[in-house]
Amino acid sequence: MRTRRLGQTDLELTTIGLGAWAIGGPWLLGWGPQDDEESIRTILAAIDRGINWIDTAPIYGHGHSEQIVGKALKQTSEKPFIATKCGLIWDKNSERICCLKKESIRKECEQSLKRLGADVIDLYQIHWNQPPEDIEQAWEELTRLKEQGKVRNIGVSNFNVSQLKLIGKIHPVASVQPPYSMLRRDIEEDILPYCAKNNIGVIVYSPMQKGLLTGKFDKKRIADLPESDHRRNDRQFHEPNLSATLDLVEKLRTIAGRNSITVAQLALAWVLRRPEVTAAIAGARKPQQIEETAAASEITLSEDDLQEIEELLARRNERIKT
Repeated sequence: MRTRRLGQTDLELTTIGLGAWAIGGPWLLGWGPQDDEESIRTILAAIDRGINWIDTAPIYGHGHSEQIVGKALKQTSEKPFIATKCGLIWDKNSERICCLKKESIRKECEQSLKRLGADVIDLYQIHWNQPPEDIEQAWEELTRLKEQGKVRNIGVSNFNVSQLKLIGKIHPVASVQPPYSMLRRDIEEDILPYCAKNNIGVIVYSPMQKGLLTGKFDKKRIADLPESDHRRNDRQFHEPNLSATLDLVEKLRTIAGRNSITVAQLALAWVLRRPEVTAAIAGARKPQQIEETAAASEITLSEDDLQEIEELLARRNERIKT
């Protein structure tokens, strides 16, 4: 698989990584029921396919995702890079809390290391930029954790440019993790240019827009999503966005077909067309899913393909506006 260097770090990441959000199972922002043994098989399949990093977070299933990743890694001699996060915790009532206090960050790190069965975390990221008044103390704590050897590299998720500038004065930022897909392109305006100029790695999440850009969804499947699947409340899964996107996917299917690839692979190759993007997170719940999407690492779309996609996206966006 192709690899790219993550910013100023020494991490050479495969351009597709495995996302472990869904394998956390049911919680406030979960993806419905998930079989743990299937999750472990999925992680092992990703490693067998050549993927060399996994992205998780303690909030995914309230520690469950990290625990499953840790169990899977005990079953293989291969040791992929592990990226996890901090700053989102939960109380006894399973209510989600944004907390960037330094004491909480350190406690989270220790708990993540234990769940993962790891001695060090390869990439430790602030999950969310809330509350903003505590961002600096959280980043200072991540810096201390790095100095103490508990984490190797430090980055952030969901930060804007002004926040990247703020923490960059304290310690260089290894990477930022924003959402990016054909349907969500705002990072092209500021995040990508800023990261390119400052040699900050970019790991994008939801490149397949939570499954909508895989070619495997229709209105019936969406209507049948479990009540515990957070996508039922996602505006992209409701009108007018839904019909416009499903029509777009049918047209993307033609482009994918003439390239002998799937729509999911097309969506991933599209985000990787940008040189500023180090890698893309491909979430998976079954081995065959990650085996399919891992192949996108080797795909390069032609200029004609890219231009046609731009035209299709413009038509979809115009349709939503009207």
